[in-house]
Amino acid sequence: MNQPKSYVILTNNTSQTHSIIDRLLANVPISGLEQLESLKGLLFSRSEIDRFMDEEERHDIKILTKETQQSLKTMSSGEQKKALLHHLLQQEPDFLILVNPFDNLDVATQAQLKERLCDIASSRIVVQLVSRLEDILPMTTDFFKLDGEQLYPYETAEVFWEANARKSTAFADAIPPSLHPLEPTDSELVRFEKVSVSFDGRQVLDRIDWTIKRGEFWQLIGPNGSGKSTLLSMITGDSHKGYGQDLTLFGQKKGSGESVWDLKKKIGYFTPAVTDKFQGYHSLEHMVISGLHDSIGLYVIPTDTEKRLAHDWLRLLGLYDKRANHFRDLSAGEKRLVMAARAMIKHPPLLILDEPTAGLDDSSAALFVDLVNKIATESDTAIIFVSHRKEPGLHPQFNYILNVRETGSVGSVGLP
Repeated sequence: MNQPKSYVILTNNTSQTHSIIDRLLANVPISGLEQLESLKGLLFSRSEIDRFMDEEERHDIKILTKETQQSLKTMSSGEQKKALLHHLLQQEPDFLILVNPFDNLDVATQAQLKERLCDIASSRIVVQLVSRLEDILPMTTDFFKLDGEQLYPYETAEVFWEANARKSTAFADAIPPSLHPLEPTDSELVRFEKVSVSFDGRQVLDRIDWTIKRGEFWQLIGPNGSGKSTLLSMITGDSHKGYGQDLTLFGQKKGSGESVWDLKKKIGYFTPAVTDKFQGYHSLEHMVISGLHDSIGLYVIPTDTEKRLAHDWLRLLGLYDKRANHFRDLSAGEKRLVMAARAMIKHPPLLILDEPTAGLDDSSAALFVDLVNKIATESDTAIIFVSHRKEPGLHPQFNYILNVRETGSVGSVGLP
């Protein structure tokens, strides 16, 4: 039996993916994909999982989970994707459209899914729409790139890989200094000593020991459900689980009268979900300055000094000429850079980056990683970088690794 065709369409943050997916499913002719015109295709994507989840929650219609008592919402991302894939294969499609199939999965689950998809691709046509080169299945035969609505074919795999290889991007200017440096009271910013956490009788963290010192660059690693978010929420003061524990934050024992707001002044925090809060017509200049005031938007008249500092950050990012543009009109990659600058403008003692490259294409992720490396090198800010992926080019000094056990996740320190 001959190996079926396996197509890949490399996407970026300008790609009109919905349009090409609709055309594929409706058998609309597409140059280079003529083989699919008369075939039945089905969609494997996060949006499909969300659609089935909505059916369960709003109409109590169980489709993906009809063989189990568990609801789709309570499943992990890996379990949800496994359930969707099982449902699609039961319908015997001629081809599957895979949209960023490895997003939101930990490393072990990614490997399991990749093995399953490779097995499927050995007997069935697959069309991969991916934004990261490392996600491309090894048996891929035909290569394309989608810019906007325009689909560009590549003559050979070699031409494709050479054209899309990661190009190093250096930020020429130095990190702008802080107007009013915040000095931590101790060189140790965070200290967990034998910290254990349970939820509803289930232990999540088991005797965690972790010390973060000024200027250190950490990557926090662990599978889904290992307790990464719980650890972060105790550092930021958003979780009550830190009370009664041997936890010290910025030189002060947790529960000794510290203010949550005082904690937050010492922490720069960014996760992609934060960008959803900025839906107004905020200029880039005001977005960066708002980091000085810890506000969503800017509601005071900025000083000339604040404007100059914001301009220095925007020059560093290559966005100075867009300083008067609306933040909402930027690309996803540009938004992440601006939000990183907003989080760093005060040079906080600690910067937490929670899945900051999720959903970005390779070039945008590489640019963000270059900025993080620069911040780590040129500032005294300690960094915690959380990601399901091992980002190429990221240079943390240490890894803090959560390993799941029946008695709760245990932590260990490792070198990158």
